[in-house]
Amino acid sequence: MRVLVVQESDWTEVGPHQSHHLMERLSQRGHEIHVIDFEIRWRAHKNYAFFSRRKVINNYHKAVEGGNVTVIRPAFIRAPILDYASLLFSHREEIEKQIREFHPDVIVGFGILNANMAIRIAKKHDIPFFYYIIDELHRLVPEKHLQEVARMVESRNMEAADMVLSINEGLREYTIRMGADLDKTEVIRAGVDLEAFNPDDRKTIRAKYGIKDDETVLFFMGWLYDFSGLKEVALDLAKNRDSKIKLLILGKGDLWDTLQEIRRDYGLEDRIIMEPWVPFPEVPKYIMAADICILP
Repeated sequence: MRVLVVQESDWTEVGPHQSHHLMERLSQRGHEIHVIDFEIRWRAHKNYAFFSRRKVINNYHKAVEGGNVTVIRPAFIRAPILDYASLLFSHREEIEKQIREFHPDVIVGFGILNANMAIRIAKKHDIPFFYYIIDELHRLVPEKHLQEVARMVESRNMEAADMVLSINEGLREYTIRMGADLDKTEVIRAGVDLEAFNPDDRKTIRAKYGIKDDETVLFFMGWLYDFSGLKEVALDLAKNRDSKIKLLILGKGDLWDTLQEIRRDYGLEDRIIMEPWVPFPEVPKYIMAADICILP
């Protein structure tokens, strides 16, 4: 089967997310996967060119050794507003090009704008479109003044998709509130690779950060969004005088500086442990070190 994926985040820089695991495992089973992505965090890069040319990355994998995904990044303009405006043209052209040349059996959308385009084009060519929701997408748009417009487009996508998939029941309920047909919603949960976890890693990671056996570790992993709830958790930790409760954070993002300030201002350097990045194969070791994984 040939699968075309459309999304508006950077397939190679962010994650790995459920999308990476799913598509790379499908590729291991012989399915052909093409991904159209977008360099959404281009502002964070220094010395970037104003115009980004079309780029193709072959035989790419991020989460699964042996995964084989072709990543296509259409051309776009690196400038506020113009980045999304240029995306409307280049991604539409790329989706049409992939249908002509790749002949996908199904299109899977993880984004908002290019998913909206893909739905329209898929219907024209009688190709099933699956909308896979792993978050409240409009809230991830960096420009807050565009989030309401993004919410409306996201809602229309859910109404028009042939099937709306979610990673958990909570997000399935969200998609129904947003307009998805109840009979066209399903949950595909994230799996667990048990071979990636070794109980011995618990002591190794805890020793690395000076965490004692009788201390309780709350663990968060992911992008530090402003709305992630970590600021509130850190402030509550400051109120709680139990020094045996610690917060271990693995990830980068918008809240990094704020959380560092809370650590300094409240003297929590030994109770809030922050690690910006580790190679993906190391992540299970951090999960083993935790007592409670949190998603505030």
